[in-house]
Amino acid sequence: MPQRSAGLLIYRRTAGVMEFLLVHPGGPFWARKDEGAWSIPKGLIDDKEDELDAARREAEEELGVAIDGDFQPVGSYKQPGGKIVIAWSVEADIDVDAVRSNTFTMEWPPRSGAMKEFPEVDKAGWFSLPEAGTKILNGQRPMLDDFLKRRGAD
Repeated sequence: MPQRSAGLLIYRRTAGVMEFLLVHPGGPFWARKDEGAWSIPKGLIDDKEDELDAARREAEEELGVAIDGDFQPVGSYKQPGGKIVIAWSVEADIDVDAVRSNTFTMEWPPRSGAMKEFPEVDKAGWFSLPEAGTKILNGQRPMLDDFLKRRGAD
């Protein structure tokens, strides 16, 4: 059975323009990647955990703030690696400069025996639809289209 993740497609309206909050993964692998490297805040669903509860928990871990609002299902998306990501949309206005992510530890540099701690998310940003379509991971790009379809917009 493929791994399952849950996440939030957070949006806001600024001066009549729809913007989407995306996060950039921390750690050395992603340090020099930008286009096609950003994601919605998301993470693995724990055993017997409600999917929406997992999405809210993961967003809070990655952003450092609890997200409340009217959560609407967006869809379920199979990623290129086989993982399934289940997404909900919610309108919220997050200060991206105040984002404080949880961390993970890994051996770095490889085969050095040295363990180093990295933020799970090293930055967050608000992006217009065209910008978000360029920044977001390829496997998550359909979320933007599905969100707009569910809202009745083109």
